[in-house]
Amino acid sequence: MGFIVTSSGERSWKGNEPGVVCFVPGFAHINHQKAGVYCLAFELRLLPLDKEVEDNTDANMEGALIARDRVGVQDFVLLDSHTSETSFLNNLRKRYQENLIYTYIGTLLVSVNPYKELDIYTVTQMQLYRGVNFFELPPHLYAIADNAYRVMCSEYNNHFILISGESGAGKTEASKKILQYYAVTCPTTEQLQIVRDRLLLSNPVLEAFGNAKTLRNDNSSRFGKYMDIQFDFKGAPVGGHILSYLIEKSRVVHQNHGERNFHIFYQLLEGGDKDLLCWLGLERNPQKYAYLIQGRCAKVFSINDKNDWKIVRKAFSIIDFTEKDLEHLFGIVASVLHLGNIQFEEDSNGHAIIRNGTQIKWISKVSLTSQVLSPLNVDLAFYARDAVAKAIYGRTFTWLVNKINGSLANKDSTRKTVIGLLDIYGFEVLDTNSFEQFCINYCNEKLQQLLIEMTLKAEQEEYELEGIEWEPIPYFNNKIICDLVEQKHKGIISILDEECLRPGEATDLSFLEKLEEKVGDHAHFVTRKLADQKTRKSIDWVDFRLLHYAGEVTYCAVGFLEKNNDLLYRNLKEVRVKKGMLFLYVATQFKNSLMSLIEILMSKEPSYVRCIKPNENKEPGKFDDFLIRHQVKYLGLMEHLRVRRAGFAYRRKYELFLQRYKSLCPATWPHWHGPAAEGVERLIKHIGYKPEEYKLGRTKIFIRFPKTLFATEDAFEFRKHLLGMAALEACWRGALARKEAKKRTWAVQIIRKFINGFINRKKPLCPENIEFVRLVQYNYFMKLRDHVPKTVLDKSWLRPPSILEETSEMLKKICIRNLVRKYCRGVTDERKVQLQQKVVASAVFRGKKEGYLQSINQPFADTRLSEYTPSLLKDSALWSLYATPVVKYDRNGFKARERLLVLTQSSAYVVEMAKIKQKIDYATLKGKGGNRCGAFLPVSDPGAEIKGEGTMVFTVGQESQIFKAKNGQLTVVRPQLSSGNVAHTFSSDAQPL
Repeated sequence: MGFIVTSSGERSWKGNEPGVVCFVPGFAHINHQKAGVYCLAFELRLLPLDKEVEDNTDANMEGALIARDRVGVQDFVLLDSHTSETSFLNNLRKRYQENLIYTYIGTLLVSVNPYKELDIYTVTQMQLYRGVNFFELPPHLYAIADNAYRVMCSEYNNHFILISGESGAGKTEASKKILQYYAVTCPTTEQLQIVRDRLLLSNPVLEAFGNAKTLRNDNSSRFGKYMDIQFDFKGAPVGGHILSYLIEKSRVVHQNHGERNFHIFYQLLEGGDKDLLCWLGLERNPQKYAYLIQGRCAKVFSINDKNDWKIVRKAFSIIDFTEKDLEHLFGIVASVLHLGNIQFEEDSNGHAIIRNGTQIKWISKVSLTSQVLSPLNVDLAFYARDAVAKAIYGRTFTWLVNKINGSLANKDSTRKTVIGLLDIYGFEVLDTNSFEQFCINYCNEKLQQLLIEMTLKAEQEEYELEGIEWEPIPYFNNKIICDLVEQKHKGIISILDEECLRPGEATDLSFLEKLEEKVGDHAHFVTRKLADQKTRKSIDWVDFRLLHYAGEVTYCAVGFLEKNNDLLYRNLKEVRVKKGMLFLYVATQFKNSLMSLIEILMSKEPSYVRCIKPNENKEPGKFDDFLIRHQVKYLGLMEHLRVRRAGFAYRRKYELFLQRYKSLCPATWPHWHGPAAEGVERLIKHIGYKPEEYKLGRTKIFIRFPKTLFATEDAFEFRKHLLGMAALEACWRGALARKEAKKRTWAVQIIRKFINGFINRKKPLCPENIEFVRLVQYNYFMKLRDHVPKTVLDKSWLRPPSILEETSEMLKKICIRNLVRKYCRGVTDERKVQLQQKVVASAVFRGKKEGYLQSINQPFADTRLSEYTPSLLKDSALWSLYATPVVKYDRNGFKARERLLVLTQSSAYVVEMAKIKQKIDYATLKGKGGNRCGAFLPVSDPGAEIKGEGTMVFTVGQESQIFKAKNGQLTVVRPQLSSGNVAHTFSSDAQPL
């Protein structure tokens, strides 16, 4: 267990459980959060500082600024020179060079495209930002997403996240990351997972049909998209709805050099299976189709069309497209390609005709005549062909969006809250700017107006709520430009519509003249005719220039009427007018849809993401100052910063401010028991804030200058590092003490449990004694394992506890039987015979032979003739078994003679050296009263020569001796025999040999 601090400043927790640690200021504690995330809050106890330490504080503050100088500030609001564009760029550059691509302007997020993979979008990162205070962690896209989600859930209101920036700045990727964040972190069920999958997989479908390679971006969105994600009361995503804006239909028929058509055409040709292409009448080579090769880059190494086709096909299956739907959809896509290959020729009347009807056949799937007559000339025929192709693709895209909306629709009628994602094109300034750029830049003007108004409104409301006097904020109000474009009857769009509608031959030049007539005196409009001598040189005769909030943009009026007409209806214009039919031109349709979008956004709480492209070449690490300065300007970041500052760089609730900095004042450390506002006032007076540096609101403190906040923060950092080890040591001791207390508590519980078990040990098994009984059983069996008898003769056995006596007796019997069985299995046949003879000998000599007990374990020997047997007795015919030296006492006077007694299976032999002196059959030997014979004793026994004949008496005495008793009998005395005398007689029939 311990702390790990990485070189990048990230901290993690290394302990008994896996997880991540967030270090936050606050009371010392460790709080286990969701998904393995730990929040370690700690405060530093400050001892009274002497005068010398206080005087050196400023020097230490400056030393702590080194890191800030290297990576900049993470909120532009904290820039001292907040009105300086150069300071803004310097801070952005510092962070970008350290791979810190996100920076705040208050709650607005500035994102710089790194053009490389960064390990900041993992599930771990998602969980880290989940449910965390917005400013508690470094700036991140997940913080924006989580903040919108949490406020939506807590206040039950609607939100939107506006993502803007030019092509290649990373807008589409940002919207994907936000969708993925909600997919991972929001609660879900199996049914809701379907909704999540459809929300996520609608993206690749829309990208295939609405994105294309441009000079600035290989995956550029050529339409605006607003998606509402619907959430139920539990915060789970249950549906969605998509609005699309101004699909760039002109790309279908024309692409600039280095650009491609929409992705879907190339994906279909590259990834579609052979049968599908055959049915559509297509070849796999894109060079065969005029609409796909105008940019001369049908193949792009960074794009894998075949793989993208697989993703799109899978997405279609998830978002509820039937095979019939796909058949029609791909048929229309193929028809557009076939349209582009139609060629016209002029007949004798000057009309356009089609001599080769192959492409028409594939389009209609019916046979046509070889010639098709048309009242148009060749140029107008090509014009009409392209107009039809654009109209077909535009309507197909609208149908596709509606179909996706059908699959995302939530059938539940209960109230839902939503978070909207607006991925809209950024301000565009190209070498030649046409009708599309005019609409796009008008859209950005409206969104800039919305941003300023909502930010300004939010700031002003906060000041009013806090009781602080509102100070006017200088900023450029672009309402004057919006009115120039959209004002009824006087705006550029109205003039354009009038020119398209009026009878007679309207041209782009007549439209330009009308503009000069009606808005020529506007301060933000200029043409070559109206410009001064210096400006006139940079404007062509067919151009007009608008002074947008982001700078001047020159538009070429050529094509404005054509594109506004949408050309498909060009020849039907007079019919519509005559019949009183309402027809809206493209610019008016776009204005109306934009107005509807603004109304939608005004009803929701806003969050903003501004995406910046660092260079034109998509190179990692390259920071193009000129390009970025231009984007900072047209994204309105400086205006937003000035509004957000509103005279005060920092504002924070009293409780949070006091919680972080209370250690800087002895009066507020370690605890402040009064109102937080009074504690903050006491704190800042002790620190030395001057009256012009701050304002106290009703719930927040407002600090005017960043340097004031930095000085406070650096003083806190200085004291934290000065006493950090002591604080960590205290935390460590506390952790150890809690761990030890936990162990003691556990020990007490265990002891109590087993005491109770001992008291109830004789009862049947029950919850009160089962653990005690199991422990006793375990301990006894473990000890018995080491004390089990090893032999049959070992009668020892471990004494069991009372509750195991019966079990122990059973185990003992089993053990002995096992030993006996094992012993018996090891006895050979030869050994068995010996044991049988041993049993006979034991029956004869038990209690009568000295050393009997010592001889029990000796094996029974078949013969002992090796030492004493004469050679003549080694004849196998005698079957001699035993031989021993003895003393023979004659019948006449019991004269002692040394002899050898040999015993065989049937007889006993008395042998003198090699001569057999006497044979005694066992059958002649009898007990008392039987025949008599001479007596034989071992030579080792003491003896005496005894004469005469009679009975030999065996008796027990103090010592061994042989003598003739008074009654004339031969008496043999042996010590330590059992009491009583044994008398034996020997048959006189025993004959000497």
